[in-house]
Amino acid sequence: MNKVFVEENGVYQIDCTKAIWATDAVHEIYRANKVGLKDIDFIIEQEDNILMLEYKNAAIGRAVEHGSNFDPNAEKIINNIPEKYFDTLHYLNLLGKTKRRHYVWVLEYPHGSSVTRKMLRNKIMKQLPFQLQTSLSDKVKLIESFDVLSIAEWNEKYTQYPINKVETTEE
Repeated sequence: MNKVFVEENGVYQIDCTKAIWATDAVHEIYRANKVGLKDIDFIIEQEDNILMLEYKNAAIGRAVEHGSNFDPNAEKIINNIPEKYFDTLHYLNLLGKTKRRHYVWVLEYPHGSSVTRKMLRNKIMKQLPFQLQTSLSDKVKLIESFDVLSIAEWNEKYTQYPINKVETTEE
């Protein structure tokens, strides 16, 4: 099984060869089964954790060339990120993957900074089940953490799963 996944634009890849298990196939499985659920881009299983990774790069040449007006603060985006998390829980539960879940949105966009990513994280966290799980149980958790990171921040924090540009061989 290939554990190096290329993102949808074909510009960056994530190397998950050190993962116990990893996939980028949730979208295809949901589409093939016509379930109409949203999905995150990558799931990485570690010894004690599951990393659920949503990836968006609106700063690459192709996005900028097409005049991408990507606004990560748009209500549709802010609502979409939690929906993807909740809908992907079905996939994990059906596979019996019940380890602690950490959700990360790797986000690159023009004029993005650590400050703007932290502001986004704080907005989106309000829609994730942190408060719910605290009020219902001190033992069961649906989510351990959520973060919004740049590619560089991801690579610094999760060195074993680097995101790098796809190497092209030119003849």
